[in-house]
Amino acid sequence: MHVLLLHNRYRAVGGEERAVGEIERLLARHGVSVALLERDSGEVTSGRAAGALLRGGSDPDGVFRRVLETGAEVVHAHNLHPLFGWRALAAARAAGARTVLQLHNFRLFCAIGVAYRDGRPCHDCRARNTLPGLVHRCRGSVPEAAVYAVALARQQPRLLEHADRIVVLSEAHGELLHVHGLPRERVSVLPNFIADDGWASASRAGHGAYALASGRLVEEKGFDTAVLAAVRAGVPLVVAGSGPDEERLRRLAGGADVRFAGWVDALELGRLRAGAAAQLVPSRCEEACPYSALEALASGLPVLVSDRGGLPELVGGGGGVALPAGDVDAWAEALGGLWADPQARLRAGSAALREGRERFGERRYLERLLDVYRLRG
Repeated sequence: MHVLLLHNRYRAVGGEERAVGEIERLLARHGVSVALLERDSGEVTSGRAAGALLRGGSDPDGVFRRVLETGAEVVHAHNLHPLFGWRALAAARAAGARTVLQLHNFRLFCAIGVAYRDGRPCHDCRARNTLPGLVHRCRGSVPEAAVYAVALARQQPRLLEHADRIVVLSEAHGELLHVHGLPRERVSVLPNFIADDGWASASRAGHGAYALASGRLVEEKGFDTAVLAAVRAGVPLVVAGSGPDEERLRRLAGGADVRFAGWVDALELGRLRAGAAAQLVPSRCEEACPYSALEALASGLPVLVSDRGGLPELVGGGGGVALPAGDVDAWAEALGGLWADPQARLRAGSAALREGRERFGERRYLERLLDVYRLRG
């Protein structure tokens, strides 16, 4: 099989870039011929990006040629805005390839992708009605918000029309997108995965010296819940990451045993997980399948997640619990209970490792991905 991956890189690198790279390496490891065609929003002016978004993408002929050059039978598209657009899928089909569109977030209808505003999940923009995004100025300036409102309304039906198969990362994510027009009969649920060499041999959570929260420090990630719960429960907390919410979080921590480690690379984050007793993923937004939770499972950590989006599905097989988003008392009670019982932490961490490997390991992912490529998934 020959596969061509398409991805428009974001100006701020995140989990979607990682997912594309992981899939590329996975296919190559298992003998699938794979090529990657990327475009980068950071390399174009805002005017050029806006024009491409309104036109439904730029240079579809380049995609057509790349399909022919690589002999791709499948084009697996990730983020297409603004430089690829629906025209890239149309070009891939015209060149004879099957098309798979993977939706990592809510950018199909939401100008900022996270479907979150004013402290709560937001689905005011519904299907092709993107006017609320303009009214709320979700992109900041009125001109940019207007471009996104018009362009997303234009592109959504054409993206869906030209996708032979659509991949979502969780059942919950799929259901939320179905309300916005996603056709159930063409949808496959395929969570992210952790490669074989990313799984610990055994849980060490019983010896952990602190709770861990990691990610970009933005309000929708709910790190204030983690900080306040740890302070209330008297549990040491390490917060790994940086972002605009850091100053507020430091104030909330006061003089308690909360260490802000700042941005750390993958190696250092692995060391932090190895010394942790539990991972906290307290998002207020409806995340589909964050790597912070998957990596915690792979490290043998008990995982406390919020009850929003696809997060409860990640711990549904054991090794964690879903808690009400923003309910500090519930989080403090659950965290305090784990902290007081090292054997309970070890049991939960061992279950996380065992069940997580079964559900989110690379072999299972590869089998399901190839089924999607054959339009059977």
